[in-house]
Amino acid sequence: MEAQFLPRAARWPILFLAVTALACRLNLGGPDRPAAAPVSAAAATEASTTWDEALRQAIRTRQLTVILTEEQLTSVLAERTAADPDSILHDPVVTLRDGVIQIFGVLRQGSVEANLRLVVTPVIDSDGRLGFELTSADFGPLPAPDGVREAISGMLSEALSGPMGSVATGFRVTSVAVADGDLAIVAEMR
Repeated sequence: MEAQFLPRAARWPILFLAVTALACRLNLGGPDRPAAAPVSAAAATEASTTWDEALRQAIRTRQLTVILTEEQLTSVLAERTAADPDSILHDPVVTLRDGVIQIFGVLRQGSVEANLRLVVTPVIDSDGRLGFELTSADFGPLPAPDGVREAISGMLSEALSGPMGSVATGFRVTSVAVADGDLAIVAEMR
């Protein structure tokens, strides 16, 4: 004789709930995300235009000055992650305060998601090249291992200094400041 723990009518709702639970995302939590600056295609375009104008002026003045805002950087990052169908970073928010760049977002892979916070410090090497050092990385409830932090530092340096990287041979960065919602980069022609 077959043992029945549940009446046949009760099995379907329980099976339905189990399948539904499997389809939901498991959120691991992590650092709280700040309120996002408005994201817009116009702000992303404005960031590109700011670089172009600064480069045109540098031809005349031999000095490059670029000031980018949180809204512009958040919009550029949101645009790039949205364009990449394989991106695991979603809903990015960039803050610019007290000498550091913080990048917040949600990492999604499969049915698991976690909040992310990267703390990035701009650095200038002895040759006047702009780079970015990842000083802290939190994924979900845990800090990222050192190997992951080093890999992300390299990627951020390449991505964030991209416009400077393409003209870096002709410029020497003299200062970088991050404060009050702005990132300011000053460079001079060699």
